[in-house]
Amino acid sequence: MAKLEYIWLDGYKPTQSLRSKTKIEKDFSGKLEDVANWSFDGSSTEQAPGGSSDCVLKPVYMVKDPQRKDGYLVMCEVLDSTGARHESNGRALIEDDDNDFWFGFEQEYFLWDPATNKPLGFPASGFPGPQGPYYCSVGANNAFGREIVEEHLDACLDAGLNVEGINGEVAAGQWEFQIFAKGAKEAGDQIWLARYLLERIGEKYNVSINWHCKPLGSLDWNGSGMHANFSNTTLRTAGNKEVYDIICEAFRPVVSEHVEVYGADNHLRLTGKHETASIHDFSYGVSDRGASIRIPLATVERGWKGYLEDRRPNSAADPYKVAARIIKTVKTAEVYV
Repeated sequence: MAKLEYIWLDGYKPTQSLRSKTKIEKDFSGKLEDVANWSFDGSSTEQAPGGSSDCVLKPVYMVKDPQRKDGYLVMCEVLDSTGARHESNGRALIEDDDNDFWFGFEQEYFLWDPATNKPLGFPASGFPGPQGPYYCSVGANNAFGREIVEEHLDACLDAGLNVEGINGEVAAGQWEFQIFAKGAKEAGDQIWLARYLLERIGEKYNVSINWHCKPLGSLDWNGSGMHANFSNTTLRTAGNKEVYDIICEAFRPVVSEHVEVYGADNHLRLTGKHETASIHDFSYGVSDRGASIRIPLATVERGWKGYLEDRRPNSAADPYKVAARIIKTVKTAEVYV
C-alpha cells in the first residue's frame, strides 16, 4: 500500500503555487515508470474553464516522502486535455535532454508569522535591530525558526534531495537552502519538492513561508533571491577568459526576456542596493555581488573552468523557467565559441 502525493504547479499569475493530492496504490513497485497519469479539476486552479475542466498530471520525478509511512512525492508536469503541454508548464520548455547543464539554486525565503503578518523575530509593533547580526547567526536573539529549518533539512536529505547547505540570511527570520543537480529539469524538480516540504512543515508550526522577493517593501532590509549557478561543458572546460566574455555578453541584449521569468515584483529587489544590480542595467564581473552575473573567483583560479552565477532570479521565480531561459541564451553564444 503506497501513498502517492501528486504535486504540480497551478495556473495563477504572475506567481504559481504548489498543489497536490494523494492517490493510494495497493500494489506499487516503487518505480517512477509505474506511476500512472492522473487528472484534476483545472477550473479550480486557473488552468481550465469549467465546461472543459480536466487537466492531466504527468509524473516526471519521484522521491520517498520522508514524513509519511509508505509515501512518495511525485512531481508532475501539467498537460491539457489533449495531452499537449499546458501553458503553465515551464518544465517542458527546458532544452536539456542530455543533462549537459548543471544548476545550483540558492533559495532564500522568510519564515512568516500569520498572527503579526511579519517575519519571525519581528515584534508585533515596530522592528528588530537593523540587519547585520542575523546572517549565519546563532542564539535566540538573532536566529528565529531554527527548529523549522532543521526539520526541513532533515526531511530533504531523507527524501534524497541534493541539498548542499543551509544558512541564516541577512534579515531577521530569513533563511536559505541550496540545491544542486546535474540536469536542469532535475534541479527544478528538487527545488519545487523542497519548497513543498517546507510549506508542509510550516503547517505544523503555524508558520507560513513567504517567497516574495521584497516582503518588507522599501524598508532597509535585504530582499530574497534564488541565485542561479549554472554551467555546461563549454563553461566547465573553457580554459580562457574570452569564452566567458562571449557567453556573458550574450545575456546583454536579452535582459527583458530574462527579467520576465525571474519572478514578479523584481523591480522592488533589483535596485542596485542590497547586493543587487539595477533591473535596468546589465553587468558582469569577477567576484562582484553587485553585478547581474558574477564570475566566481574559484572559476578564475581554476584557469577559467567552472560556472557562472546569475544573481537576478528572485525567491518566487519558477526554477524551470529560469533554467530554460538561461539555457536558451547560453546556446546562442555557443554558436560563436
